[in-house]
Amino acid sequence: MLAVEQRYSLAEYRSLEERSEQRHEYANGLIWEMPGGSINHSRIATEICSLLISQLDQTQFEVFNSDLRLWIPTYQRGTYPDVMVIAGLPQRHDDRDDEVLNPCFLVEVLSPSTELFDRDDKFRFYRSIPEFAEYLLVRQDEPFITHFWKLDDSNWQFCDYCDRTQTIALKTLPATLPIAQIYRRVVFRESK
Repeated sequence: MLAVEQRYSLAEYRSLEERSEQRHEYANGLIWEMPGGSINHSRIATEICSLLISQLDQTQFEVFNSDLRLWIPTYQRGTYPDVMVIAGLPQRHDDRDDEVLNPCFLVEVLSPSTELFDRDDKFRFYRSIPEFAEYLLVRQDEPFITHFWKLDDSNWQFCDYCDRTQTIALKTLPATLPIAQIYRRVVFRESK
């Protein structure tokens, strides 16, 4: 016998999410629990938030952590990026305080279970957001960061960083991210 996937309206999803201790992503009526984070995942996301907050103070840019949901209208998806930056005022979805529409910069700290999705499908979903222009994918098992930035409506450039002495000069924000600082508290496991 085949199991039937339960589908939820957006209102049902929001109601469940407001009461849930665990966060869930939403896609066209389907919801799934987000994997739990690791110590290194949290260290990296916190460090990037901290670096951006200190450099973007007194600018038009505001930094948000993964508590705020991003709504992607083109794909009817709700997701929680690890770090999100918005230029100017957050544009709320349906006038809600927990869903925004207009990030210009996003960061995903990669987990083994989500890396391919974050690099491919999720990046495609994010690119449907008109304001979105820069993306970082940060590995937590080794010092390796892929930096994408928008050249025009259909073209993106990227650069990989794997040397702790390098610094990422962001293209759309007045900020730089030293690799050594991003990974300063991360403990890497020895490969067997």
